Amino acid sequence: MLGSLSDADDAVQETWLRLSRADSNTLQNFDGWLTTVVARVSLNILRARAARGEDLAGVPLPEPIVGPAYGPDPEQEALLADSVGLALLVVLETLSPAERLAYVLHDMFAVPFDEIAEIMERSPDAARQLASRARRRVQGEVAFPDVDLDRQWEVVDAFLKAAREGEFEALIGILDPGVVLKAHAGTITSTPHEVRGPDAVAEQTMVWARSETGSRRALVNGTPGLVSIRDGRAGSVAAITVKGGRVVEIAILTDPERLRQLDLTILGPE
Repeated sequence: MLGSLSDADDAVQETWLRLSRADSNTLQNFDGWLTTVVARVSLNILRARAARGEDLAGVPLPEPIVGPAYGPDPEQEALLADSVGLALLVVLETLSPAERLAYVLHDMFAVPFDEIAEIMERSPDAARQLASRARRRVQGEVAFPDVDLDRQWEVVDAFLKAAREGEFEALIGILDPGVVLKAHAGTITSTPHEVRGPDAVAEQTMVWARSETGSRRALVNGTPGLVSIRDGRAGSVAAITVKGGRVVEIAILTDPERLRQLDLTILGPE
């Protein structure tokens, strides 16, 4: 919902404080109460950003969630990739607070519009329209990956091998005709370095892959990817989206502020 680990922690703390003050005997629907409180606290945080004048030019890119190449539960990791991939988080940052809330609650957590309307103090039709606008934006800009994480890694490993060994034709065969490579740095509106099309992406990827000698395989928001490590710190994080058995998007995050906060020990020994 928030795209920031620190803001998410603040939301959990505030919800815990409200829960500790609540009369448990009056909470007939505990799950519903928590959903309402967390959603409203999150909405307040998003609105506070706007009140402080943090327009899109000053909104930092979302924080990547990096973990071992294979987590304890591959199925859950695949579900994570489907719901909160790095590319989706970037798009969510461009939505209004109300659009973001309605989309996340309905499309990710299947909260009915009647309940969303009550949380937002709007009509169900208004909540539905907010989610619909957000959905059109997301569907127009985000490629959701295949579900099978093992199959995704097979494609990504073949992609990385071809890129590192300079096998241009093999690389072309792994890339989707509409493939795009985006390198993000700084804020949401900072212009990303963008390359489109198999030939251009293949050429750029071979240069990039050969320079990333210290890279580690990792899951980036549930999606197969790489973390480039330089002098013990993350230099870049790349998330590789596989759809239909081909690479459709490569998102590279180079924002030093975000990367500085990554805990690389979670990746385990080299």
